[in-house]
Amino acid sequence: MPNAVVLQEKQKQVEAIAEKISGAVTGVIVDYKGISVTDDTVLRKELRENNIDYFVVKNTILRRAIAGTDLEELESVLEGTTAIALSNEDYTAAARILNKYAEGHENFNIKGGFLDGKVVDIATIKALAELPTKEVLLATVLSAFQAPIAAFARAVQAIVDKGDEAAE
Repeated sequence: MPNAVVLQEKQKQVEAIAEKISGAVTGVIVDYKGISVTDDTVLRKELRENNIDYFVVKNTILRRAIAGTDLEELESVLEGTTAIALSNEDYTAAARILNKYAEGHENFNIKGGFLDGKVVDIATIKALAELPTKEVLLATVLSAFQAPIAAFARAVQAIVDKGDEAAE
């Protein structure tokens, strides 16, 4: 029987993880077995650079952290080795990075995830992974706004040029 100190420490872990999950806009749960320390270090660095909180977690701790929430149905994927990637801002970064990594590593698999507090299937996570980054989307929208303005500026310049030719 675990002593009171150990139980109290585990309860703190459960509460901390539950708080992280509740603050995340998206989360991806992976099976990380079979990856080398070097590969794991590279992956963690990329996730950290994209403000993704990635950590290994015991299945029982994660199971207790999601108990009684809308994410409870993720319990079915909590077997084997488990790590979770959480993002508080970017909806696509964790899915994009982990999906790309999984494609290049046979033993690294996406097990499940959530989006805005609701469980999503692996197909949805893969669809998120295919979306462009926030910066690319913003650039696309900005260029769409700039196109009519640029066309208007060219039309005005053509009128000015035509007026200069007529004056000569």
